[in-house]
Amino acid sequence: MGHLITVATCSLNQWSLDFEGNLQRILESIQIAKNKGAKLRIGPELEITGYGCQDHFLEGDTHLHAWEVLVKIIESEQAQNIVVDVGMPVVHKNVIYNCRIVIYDRKILLIRPKMWLANDGNYRELRWFTPWAKEKQTEQFWLPGIVASVTGQTTVPFGDAVISTKDTCFGVEMCEELFTPNAPHIDMGLDGVEIFTNSSGSHHELRKLSTRIDLIKEATLKSGGIYLYANQQGCDGDRLYYDGCSFITCNGQVIAQGSQFSLNDIEVVTATIDIQQVRAHRSWSSRSIQAARTPGYERIMCDTRLGTDKASDLVELEATKAGEFKYVTPEEEIALGPACWLWDYLRRSRTQGYFVPLSGGIDSCATATIVYSMCILVVKAATEGNQQVIEDARRIAGVKDETYVPVDPREYCGRIFHTCYMGTENSSIETRKRAKDLADAIGSYHVDLNMDTIVSSIRNLFAVVTGRTPQFRLMGGSNAENLALQNIQARLRMLLAYLFAQLLPWVRGREGGLLVLGSANVDESLRGYLTKYDCSSADVNPIGAISKTDLKRFIAYAEGAFNLPILHEFLTATPTAELEPITEDYVQADEADMGMTYDELSVYGRLRKNEKLGPYGMFTKLASEWGHTLSPLEIAGKVKKFFFEYARNRHKMTTLTPSYHAEAYSPDDNRFDLRPFLYPASFTWQFRKIDALAEVMPNKSVQAKAKVE
Repeated sequence: MGHLITVATCSLNQWSLDFEGNLQRILESIQIAKNKGAKLRIGPELEITGYGCQDHFLEGDTHLHAWEVLVKIIESEQAQNIVVDVGMPVVHKNVIYNCRIVIYDRKILLIRPKMWLANDGNYRELRWFTPWAKEKQTEQFWLPGIVASVTGQTTVPFGDAVISTKDTCFGVEMCEELFTPNAPHIDMGLDGVEIFTNSSGSHHELRKLSTRIDLIKEATLKSGGIYLYANQQGCDGDRLYYDGCSFITCNGQVIAQGSQFSLNDIEVVTATIDIQQVRAHRSWSSRSIQAARTPGYERIMCDTRLGTDKASDLVELEATKAGEFKYVTPEEEIALGPACWLWDYLRRSRTQGYFVPLSGGIDSCATATIVYSMCILVVKAATEGNQQVIEDARRIAGVKDETYVPVDPREYCGRIFHTCYMGTENSSIETRKRAKDLADAIGSYHVDLNMDTIVSSIRNLFAVVTGRTPQFRLMGGSNAENLALQNIQARLRMLLAYLFAQLLPWVRGREGGLLVLGSANVDESLRGYLTKYDCSSADVNPIGAISKTDLKRFIAYAEGAFNLPILHEFLTATPTAELEPITEDYVQADEADMGMTYDELSVYGRLRKNEKLGPYGMFTKLASEWGHTLSPLEIAGKVKKFFFEYARNRHKMTTLTPSYHAEAYSPDDNRFDLRPFLYPASFTWQFRKIDALAEVMPNKSVQAKAKVE
């Protein structure tokens, strides 16, 4: 009796400091879990406050309001007759900890502080929290008066312990702890813990999900057990999109899985599992010998059963069957992740839509296509009856009709998305036409203009003041003149973008303003191939951490998936800024301007950030990888060219538009990629060492080139 246990995990779209909304989403998730028969419910990391509060975790108000919300949860009818695991910051002996609080029937069973904190990449948990260092130990925590008056408790256990019910035992493992070599679930499993809970705040990154999934499957594959993984979902206030995908495994097999990308604010995943499967999995000799030698945890008693003790349930309940984990492709990740992030940003900023300058190139095309993908997701959620999405869609579009439901992505796109082609005498007929055709295909409200008069006014003003008229390089001008004339056009486009974003709703008889979207990709930012305060300067940028190579793959995918044949023209067009005059002999091309290809930039970016290589280390690495097709001196030249351009343009990263984080080699200066912005760009010591080695290395590319010839 009692072998079948129903458990629940969930993904919640929590928002930093939105205590009212966070509470409602928590309570609703608990009720859904109960309705599905679950006796244990877990939620995302720091779900009461929101994970991304950052320095607000240091404020007393944040802690006060977290306790107030916890009291509401403890008192609620939803939280009765179910074990609930919620997350919030807790101050113990004047030290702030990232904690899980386990409650049952108006009592706090355990406050479990996080023991290993995430402090790499985008994570800075050590700035706000301290890890609990006393393994398998607890102390008494004195409850605040508002909590004690509800629970009737003065103190509760605080520390590293596990919970024993009448029929099983479960323990808490939090986010980063799973990724450590000696993860807590190892000792917990050897000490008889059969259910592991993991509450996480894990953000999306291209091609990252499989790492997370493999670790969780491996956690119970060797030692057995049920693993519940809960993750935040959505944009909770910054560059990150938390990609949900809450799921449940048993003995290394996936039992139930939630969505990775969704506009649903609440998603509860449940599974019914035969706990006897865990016990049978653990019956082998070597595991038993190790378990017998493992020091035990303190067990906190919970006076309930997670399993059923009804004879009828043996027939009526059915264990959830194992399946294969479902992944999406990187192209689908780009289509869905930034689109969900843009929707959260739009509805939570309470603005009336987006504006993007369409250049006729692939980057602004990708941004526009992602907005169209967002509209597709909105229509899908609305037709499925998601009332929150329907209400937000009406408010954003300024629709007063309470019966309006978006049913056509193009129609809704026309209400909230505004595009503009800002041409000059250097623009081509082809790019202007591609921009218009794309706008027609996705349904955006499109404006087409020429801004030559404004460009000429700025140029003439300079001539009047200085007595000198700058010329393009093709007209005999210097590099300084040529660059300045290009930058005039680029920066004026930013000014015009904000003008039109502010006034286009007024033109259309609506209130409010639009958010301006940027369209610089991660490779251009890394190289510094952008004008500071040009159209790369915007409110947010959905593609700012996505490589040109991945964007091309996404556009190829979207051509078929979204039925947009026009996208094929963008794929075959040569990337160009169109800031210099076009002649019969010259058309400005991005890769020629940069002195390197986009594919090469992706390689440089990953070696610089992911593999942590400086100029010399990168040269030796590429000499091995490229040495059969390029000479050592050619490779040395490429590496030095990259680092020189990267270093002298690094200052541009300090003003980079907040971008959706998607790529592990993003140069985002905010907190992900912390570097100086004033470099010794000549790298004399490093480059001299590269040159010395390149001179004596054998040239293996000669034979390869001879074969090609």
